[in-house]
Amino acid sequence: MPKMKEKLLGLLAAGALLTVGCQDRTIAKSLQGRWIRPDGGYVLEIKGVAADGRLDAAYFNPRPIHVAEARASQNGATINVVIVLSDENYPGSTYNLVYDPLSDKLRGDYYQAVAQEHYQIFFERMK
Repeated sequence: MPKMKEKLLGLLAAGALLTVGCQDRTIAKSLQGRWIRPDGGYVLEIKGVAADGRLDAAYFNPRPIHVAEARASQNGATINVVIVLSDENYPGSTYNLVYDPLSDKLRGDYYQAVAQEHYQIFFERMK
């Protein structure tokens, strides 16, 4: 009986790892690509998603703006994205976004740190 229990626990652990791997692929498939903010032409490019949620991301206005931190997380079916900028005129400016699979948009809050103002924004996937 103990060996059967060990096998069952091993299978459950492998299943959990497989689920995490599937979620990682789902996040990557959902987020990878170039996104444009139609209200100003700002572009967010997500090139990849690491297993720990770190994003390989770039931001342009229209020139590159340094991305200090970029990460994704998943809570149930909800995919969250946080992008922190760190550049001239952008120190600490932050996007807190949620992926909307029905519209294929990233929606959320942009905090413009210099002006200390919040804006409700969205990004559309560029075709």
